Amino acid sequence: MKIAIIGAGNLGLAIAKGVLHSNGATTMYLTKRNTAEIKDFEKYGNVTVTSNNMEAVKNSDILIFAVQPGHFEAILYDIKDLLRENHVLISTITGFGIQKIESIIGTDKYVIRSMPNTAISVGKSMTCICTNGLGKKRIDLAKAIFNRMGHSLEIPEEQMQAATVICASGIAFWMRLIRATTQGAIQLGFDAKEAQELAMHTCNGAASLLIESGSHPEEEIDRVTTPKGCTISGLNEMEHQGLSSSLIRGIVTSFEKISDIRKG
Repeated sequence: MKIAIIGAGNLGLAIAKGVLHSNGATTMYLTKRNTAEIKDFEKYGNVTVTSNNMEAVKNSDILIFAVQPGHFEAILYDIKDLLRENHVLISTITGFGIQKIESIIGTDKYVIRSMPNTAISVGKSMTCICTNGLGKKRIDLAKAIFNRMGHSLEIPEEQMQAATVICASGIAFWMRLIRATTQGAIQLGFDAKEAQELAMHTCNGAASLLIESGSHPEEEIDRVTTPKGCTISGLNEMEHQGLSSSLIRGIVTSFEKISDIRKG
């Protein structure tokens, strides 16, 4: 695959590393205004670093856009006359809809929107993907790229805002739960480093159990709860204090906020 990443900032570089480490590109172009910051990527041999977006587009088939939202529209206008039939455009820009992209480049292009989260930097992103009509023919290609850096799921575009809350904001929600578990462990006598180690690896194990087994969370809860035991006592107290309802309310509030921002 001949890939160009337009906007090699934190997200763009995370995608680049994921693709390069899995040998997913025959050639790769990385674009950035200040190329000195990413010059080291040329050590891969098949990577060209440039500040010229047009050069990157001309020499690539898959275009992954990871620029600031305010710059995206101008870049699309700059490159639209260079787009060929085989070009696949993958946008990671939040809030920039497919219809708006098509209004600039036309409806006869493969357009895919993706919403990765920050765990992409460690190859564990949950990436949601949607496409225009033509883009559905290239959805497997997009999944193949993002599955190299975690897991991907195709969803309708109208669910992308909700996915942003669950997957992108969700990283912060899970971090706060891990932090709370860490604080509890400290109160029980562990030092801070040990407490965080216990919390984060237990969280990782819980998620891995569900991923590997396909179980429902309640099935795994049943495995570690016994009548009159400490686990069920702790769970019930958490629910009395509103654990599940608080989390759900927080998710809904985040969604309402992102909806208000988009309206504005």
